[in-house]
Amino acid sequence: MKDFIDWHKKKSRLDSIEQRPHFHEGEIWYASLGLNVGYEQDGKGTDYLRPVLIIRKFNNDICWIVPLTHTLKNTIHYAHIKILENESVAILSQLKLLDAKRFSHIVGKISDKDFKLVTKKLKDLIP
Repeated sequence: MKDFIDWHKKKSRLDSIEQRPHFHEGEIWYASLGLNVGYEQDGKGTDYLRPVLIIRKFNNDICWIVPLTHTLKNTIHYAHIKILENESVAILSQLKLLDAKRFSHIVGKISDKDFKLVTKKLKDLIP
């Protein structure tokens, strides 16, 4: 059973953060995604962290992200990318708006080639 009460306490602390980290498109960050409903990707550990790829920066506060997984899937809803020589998969169907207050720490940046692949596959999903 998921402990939504603990996640809510963590989310309340995140909301009180005043200074957001600087971030850019194409970067991979660990972000507190929390506990979510059904098949939505959860974060893990005490801070409910999950790696995410920044797709679009709207301003210094918010951006679109897609969560990442190591579970290799090969459908139109996933894009295979490299992170520090390791293979990862962007879960395109879970594109979401995220406030930078949720960012914990940066992992790195993907190649321009991989970023173009991800954005093309996202555009292809939209009718």
